[in-house]
Amino acid sequence: MPPRPPAEIGAPLAEIETPALVIDLDLFERNLAAMAEALAGSRVRLRPHGKAHKCPEIARRQMAAGAVGLCCQKVSEAEVFVAAGIPDVLLTNEVVDVRKLQRLADLSRTARIGLCVDGPAQVERLAQALAGRDAALYVLIEIDVGQGRCGMAVSPDIVSLATAIGRVPGLTFGGLQAYHGKAQHLREPEARRAAIADAVERARIAKAMLEGAGIPCPVISGAGTGTFRLELASGLYTELQAGSYALMDADYARNTLDGPIFAHALTLHATVISTAVPGQAVLDVGYKGAAVDSGPPVPVSPQAEVIGMSDEHTILRQPARKPLAVGDRVVLVPGHVDPTVNLHDWFVGVRDGHVEALWPISARGAGL
Repeated sequence: MPPRPPAEIGAPLAEIETPALVIDLDLFERNLAAMAEALAGSRVRLRPHGKAHKCPEIARRQMAAGAVGLCCQKVSEAEVFVAAGIPDVLLTNEVVDVRKLQRLADLSRTARIGLCVDGPAQVERLAQALAGRDAALYVLIEIDVGQGRCGMAVSPDIVSLATAIGRVPGLTFGGLQAYHGKAQHLREPEARRAAIADAVERARIAKAMLEGAGIPCPVISGAGTGTFRLELASGLYTELQAGSYALMDADYARNTLDGPIFAHALTLHATVISTAVPGQAVLDVGYKGAAVDSGPPVPVSPQAEVIGMSDEHTILRQPARKPLAVGDRVVLVPGHVDPTVNLHDWFVGVRDGHVEALWPISARGAGL
């Protein structure tokens, strides 16, 4: 049972207990519609990443807006989304624990489930986990397209690995995972175009190797909010995995964009709890409510400068024009949406200044 929500349906903004993650429902719906419009008329499918929100209600709304399924990173996330009725979930990650693989096998009885591998050892573990089980998983080979994290190099070994996958009862080779995460936050459009052009070429070569060996490659999946238009235009990718587009964050706002932008639908609401130190205002949120891997949250109402953070506090420099007082509300844009969301239990959906929805973040936490 999750902790009680920070607001009640119908309450005005001022009555939301802070710190709280607040979604402007008009902007959120506009973002979903903008992504659907970007893909309209193409054969490319949207498979948004659930790690950005970890929320079944958002997942259902993405499906209603045309998504074919969802991505996730953990078995525990997949279990939450399947239990919520999402019929098609891809783990864009390698899973090697046999018990976790067996849990995925169990999920495959009620939903279409996929996962990634980048070497034969993972296929061997899959074979061990699925032995004697009634399961049907599809497997993507993850190739390194510039991320430098997981993913095998593009070589003839891809053919051997796809062949090995096809030999395991319960497994089907589904195609390629070709996600370039580093490219999402390259600031200039020219840099992003160059990075994705290289990724596309690597994926094209891998696909040609497979098809040259008589192995169909029906799926090439990847892309993120920062580059999805490039993968869409490539003529090669079949699925886009953008996730942050629905909510957005401050780090994406630092990109120089080369197309329509998505709105900041998600904000972090906080309250001033102290002004005892001259020139400073202290908020009731810190590292335990706002991830800082992409910088601190950015105060937007009012605009102010973050000059320090600790576990439960954020220190602002007092705005020159109108100093903040104890009890004042401050609205911030999270620096990085995914890990910030993971620190909270609820989204508070707001429209016309009042709470319209309360959505549990059911897949939050470290998970297994």
